[in-house]
Amino acid sequence: MNKSATQDPSIIKTVQFEVLRYNPEGNEAPRLQNYSVPVIRGMTVLDGLNWIKEHLDSSLSWRSSCRMGICGSCGMFINGLPRLACNNQIVHLHSDRVTVKPLPNYDIIRDLVPDLEGLFEKHRSVKPYLIRKDTEEQEKPTGEFFQSQQELLNYIQFAYCIKCGLCMSACPTVATSENYAGPQPLTAGWRYCADSRDEGLQERQEVLYSSYGVYRCHFAGACSQVCPKGVDPALAIQLLKKDAFLRSFGFGKKKKAGPVLPPVRDWTPGGKIPEAPAKTVPRKTE
Repeated sequence: MNKSATQDPSIIKTVQFEVLRYNPEGNEAPRLQNYSVPVIRGMTVLDGLNWIKEHLDSSLSWRSSCRMGICGSCGMFINGLPRLACNNQIVHLHSDRVTVKPLPNYDIIRDLVPDLEGLFEKHRSVKPYLIRKDTEEQEKPTGEFFQSQQELLNYIQFAYCIKCGLCMSACPTVATSENYAGPQPLTAGWRYCADSRDEGLQERQEVLYSSYGVYRCHFAGACSQVCPKGVDPALAIQLLKKDAFLRSFGFGKKKKAGPVLPPVRDWTPGGKIPEAPAKTVPRKTE
């Protein structure tokens, strides 16, 4: 640590970062490396890693982007839990040692960078987009698909997923079954099946209700525990099971996609832009 850092009055303490290092080109096994990091108030784990890279070790690798808990790219295994590095302050970990490893249940590309290709392949398999019978309207829209506020509430929670992969990392079934679809893809599947504008259940059910679909879930709930956006994947999976159960006994409602609204031809009231209100303070003249 440089001398100026130790004399900075804004530093509240020094913590030990224990970071997993792995370079596949070096043919070496993963190892833990220690770094002393000065901590200021509000400093996140991602800030700590940036400090290490700038002051101690420029070879350290990880993935990050927005630094605001939105992009989901800085998912890491921090002090024993999958978390977003940018969304967790060091002082809130209540420890003088911060252990940072790549997310479990993924191959390691390098250091703290997990290989998320498997996650994205499974995500694509549930066809996470609107599917409708009137493909002509989707390709050449003439208006908006109608949706009420209540219909929006039926799925909006599950649309907040940022695809960070933390739920897949925490899931014990993903850890033991490589072919299991996993909480993130299954949640994405339910998000669209529950959308009143969608008619794609038949095209998704081969993945959702296969032997590696929702019935492989043991409802540990770890996926919802670590989700940084409150999506609650465990709930989405149970809703998928409930929907399948009702349909098997003929109680499921036959879904009819929302109609297309007529196009809005004029956005201004009365067909014209209203006049500006009269001035309340006279303008001074020179």
